[in-house]
Amino acid sequence: MKLYIKYMVSLRCKMIVKEELKKLGLRYFIVDLGTAEIMEDISPELREQLKINLLKSGLELLDDKKSILIEKIKNVIVEMIHYSDELPKVNYSDFISEKLDYDYTYLSNIFSEVKGITIQQFIIIHKIERVKELLLYDELNLTQISYKLHYSSVSHLSKQFKKITGLSPSYYKQLKQKRMGTLENM
Repeated sequence: MKLYIKYMVSLRCKMIVKEELKKLGLRYFIVDLGTAEIMEDISPELREQLKINLLKSGLELLDDKKSILIEKIKNVIVEMIHYSDELPKVNYSDFISEKLDYDYTYLSNIFSEVKGITIQQFIIIHKIERVKELLLYDELNLTQISYKLHYSSVSHLSKQFKKITGLSPSYYKQLKQKRMGTLENM
């Protein structure tokens, strides 16, 4: 049986879900971003207990088909941007559509209706979050980051970064370095 879990977007979330399943005596095949496949059917009482336990950790067990589909879209995007070594060479719309086996227009309409933003805007927000991470790691320069995240140019990345954060990438990096220096001096 497959369970769908909202807000499950990190390795830590996966560990929490595994622990909650173990506590309830539920054996699982796979626990992945947004999903958990358990070996047996789950009783309504056990499902309710799992739902309550997950909520305590900020996770939500999903029931309706629309919410499940939205969560699948979000998980494909998060995995693609944050956990893949390289972004797909095809259009994101083709990638998402192929991964979920749905027409992209259908996915896009449902996503926009429920989330209030487009899939493209959601992707941009996550790409900028990834840029922030990579800037903090200080292993790649802005040119390398723009190449890694498939931006057409450093200028394009910088404009998107400023539009989302209100700061230039270099100023953002300076602020983080100043904060770290201040913390070290305390």
